[in-house]
Amino acid sequence: MRFGVLGPLQARITGCEVRFNGPRQAKMLAALLIDANNIVAMERLVAVMWDTNAPATAVRQVQDAVSGLRRNLVACGAPGSLISTRRGGYEIHLAQDQLDLLEFDHERNLAERHTTPLETAVALRRALACWRGNALVDISSQVLEIDAARLNEKRAATHKHCLAIELDLGRHREVIDELTALLHEHPYDEQVAEHLMVALYRCRRQGEALQVYERLRRTLADELGVDPTPPLQALHQRILTADPALAATIPANGPSATPSESPAPAAPGPAMAMPVRQLPLDVTDFVGRAEALAEIAGLLDGSAPNRAPVAVIVGGPGVGKSCLVTHAARLASAAFPDGQFYLNLAATSDVPRDPGLMLAEALRALSIAGSAIPNGPAERAALYRSLLVDRRMLVVLDDAGHADQVLPLLPGADGCAVLITSRTLLTQLPGARHIDLDVLSPAEARELFTGIVGRRRVEREPGEADAILDCCGNLPLAIRIASGKLTGRPAWSLRVLRERIEDESRRLAELRIGDLSVRASVELSLRLLPADAVRALSLLGLLGAHTLPGWVVGPLLDRLDAEEVLDTLVDASLVRLTATDALGEPRYRLHDLIRTCAVEIAAPLPAADKRDAIIRVLSVWLELIGRGTDRLPGGLLAAAPGSAPRRSLPDAVVDRLMTDPFGWFDAERENLLGVVKLAVDWGLDELAWELAAGAATYYDHRCLYQDWQHGHRLALEAAEAAGNAPGASVLLRGLGQLHIYQDEFDRATRALESSIELCRDSGDKRGEALSVAMLGTVSRVQGRDDEALERVEHALAIAAGEGDRHIEAQLSCSMAVMKLMQGDLEEAESWFDGALSQAKALGDGHREAVVLRFSRLHDRRGDPDEALRCLWQALATFEELADERCAAYTLLEVGRVYAGQHDRDRASPALERAAGLFHRHGDLQDEATCWQLIGDLDAAAGVHHLAHQHRGRALRLWRMIGDMNQTNAPARPSSP
Repeated sequence: MRFGVLGPLQARITGCEVRFNGPRQAKMLAALLIDANNIVAMERLVAVMWDTNAPATAVRQVQDAVSGLRRNLVACGAPGSLISTRRGGYEIHLAQDQLDLLEFDHERNLAERHTTPLETAVALRRALACWRGNALVDISSQVLEIDAARLNEKRAATHKHCLAIELDLGRHREVIDELTALLHEHPYDEQVAEHLMVALYRCRRQGEALQVYERLRRTLADELGVDPTPPLQALHQRILTADPALAATIPANGPSATPSESPAPAAPGPAMAMPVRQLPLDVTDFVGRAEALAEIAGLLDGSAPNRAPVAVIVGGPGVGKSCLVTHAARLASAAFPDGQFYLNLAATSDVPRDPGLMLAEALRALSIAGSAIPNGPAERAALYRSLLVDRRMLVVLDDAGHADQVLPLLPGADGCAVLITSRTLLTQLPGARHIDLDVLSPAEARELFTGIVGRRRVEREPGEADAILDCCGNLPLAIRIASGKLTGRPAWSLRVLRERIEDESRRLAELRIGDLSVRASVELSLRLLPADAVRALSLLGLLGAHTLPGWVVGPLLDRLDAEEVLDTLVDASLVRLTATDALGEPRYRLHDLIRTCAVEIAAPLPAADKRDAIIRVLSVWLELIGRGTDRLPGGLLAAAPGSAPRRSLPDAVVDRLMTDPFGWFDAERENLLGVVKLAVDWGLDELAWELAAGAATYYDHRCLYQDWQHGHRLALEAAEAAGNAPGASVLLRGLGQLHIYQDEFDRATRALESSIELCRDSGDKRGEALSVAMLGTVSRVQGRDDEALERVEHALAIAAGEGDRHIEAQLSCSMAVMKLMQGDLEEAESWFDGALSQAKALGDGHREAVVLRFSRLHDRRGDPDEALRCLWQALATFEELADERCAAYTLLEVGRVYAGQHDRDRASPALERAAGLFHRHGDLQDEATCWQLIGDLDAAAGVHHLAHQHRGRALRLWRMIGDMNQTNAPARPSSP
């Protein structure tokens, strides 16, 4: 298996050429090979495939192209692991001898380690032999053309180095043809001209040597407006005067392993008047960032296998990019003895600096001045790269805005490295590695704050210090401003500053001192954004401090193709891609201070526009919650739709999100409450109650009682304030069911009676039936069997009248339970059979399992084996659906059946497991029942100390329930 980029793209496996299905696969392979054994980011692959204006489906098309490429390679005999999918991109895995570029770099590295010129020249010749022509000459891509140019320059530098050594070894006759061809390719290269002049002179071709000089002088004067550099002029003079020191000291046919002592070759470039040392002062109170510093050090280490010539530190405003890079550059300065450039590109200023002017500044630092500086940017860039070829220099480019601003300033020399800071991703830079910089960790933030403010002040008010850092969001700029305020006001306590910045509406105004301002820093980023991105950011700020899915930007802007707008905000480091959830969906978040800025930006927008945007987003949430609930196991808590608007995402997106409905709800759990609060805050009571009620089925299955209660109470307050009786009735019913689960039967009764009254006022028969049935559960649990039966019969009659088969199925099961408790086994069996048939007809597997769970009928008839068979079948369904509460009820029944057989060894584990689940979900009633049964089994087995312990635990739980419901009598378990 052999691949090649040092010439036309080459891919041979088992001796056969790999065929590509079009140019896209070839581009993908070339991009992977250029960065072999490293992850190639998806953004870079998109840039490779499309020079400009990538379509909205770019990522999917790249994935398809790579998949097709992988299939073609495997079909030719390549291993399936040759190209692996990595987070954020792809990686191709190759050994050194499988790719000409890796072999070329290896031979050059060997050449650097050799101690004799002859060995070095031999290794360089092996490196040059890897080339078959100009790199990737047959691939059309602007990004890859930049890579190819870099490789071609590396080849030329290697060739020049090899020829210089061979010239020193006395091979002046052999190198003339190659030097002549090289000078033709690089007509401005004075070093090549110098070597050719020396070689010709040593071959007694003085006239030709002088002609080389004259042609170069005319070319530089006519095309660049400059003269040859002083060293080349001096060589010209030495040839004119036949300086004997230029003669070769080594016979042309007898090279040795020792370089010539002759001063024949002139200096490789103009000597600098003084070393370039332009780095700003280091930050004396720099803290933390150990991981980022180590990563940068590894990228700058010339001996490291993962070295990268260009490192881009990307982060949002105020995150400390410049401080980090300055500190890292100073730590690495010893590895770059020829100096360090520092160029501020000022991309976020009113007037970003022109790269042509930056090149002139760099050339002046390299002792090129006046008319010697070319007029055109391309010529300046060529001269700049030529001057750095044989130097080891570190170039720091601060505040870069886009790749075009940076590309002319990249040196082509292997000994140089570049550190770039930017608020945007610069994915089109060849060979660049990106380091994403976030805010400080809490420990680092406290260390920075303490170092500036003083340890004694912080130790006096540690809680206030934590609150200040929380308001700053661990953002270094904000911490420095807050610390600076305290330093300049030694009489202030930390409490004073905390009180001034804890009000979010005043925070940005307070976080300002001198020229430092969080608001101003964010505004600098906003200048670089298109209008739709600024609008999207402002509206995102209205959604609150939550981690959000990417689809929200579409309804905010009322457009379908909003992915590019979101990408713009992410690339600008204003919206942070925080993670990928369990469904593979990216999650986004605004830093709290950026969100505060966004809210300020949104303030001037018309109130109606902002309200409409919020309604559009909430209507999508409502639709998704409904779609997700429809795919959950059956339940009767989902209310009939109200009048709130619903808005759907494209079907393909919804299908992807709802592949795992429980997983989607789990991922969005925080937002389920957030959207209810958002609706309440905007006075959208109809949306508020529907959003809260819509999540009840999920909360029920996951036993998330705190979330359930919080969301329902928020929405209920809004519904009651707005006089929304239908919404209030639904929410009261949901709270009633929740109180039953929590054994708060008095509160349940009050909520359900209020719900029934509202249902009757609004004519909601379905809601009335459900609320009456829930009251029947309260009556049964509290031992009022006749009242419970009457309520269930009443609810069943209403449901039958409405033709609601789902409620009929549930209430049929409830009737069966009541008959079983009365000892009427025949009647109970009839109701159970009816309930099971109805559940099967509805295709409701969860309801079937619920009916099977009530298997005490078989036990009462003396068939415990059939009872256990039904119970294990039900338990398998509940565990598959992750319904812990129903699983606990089923385990309780399993324990009862085994207890009836006096099988303590099997009953106790099932009961203990059920008790643990009931305890976790706050079901005191059924937990007490479990411990009572376990205690009874202990007593029967003669283990009296355990019996006393377990019965005591049950008694304490019953007393707690009695305290909550103003009664001292133990209630029956809610699972009969």
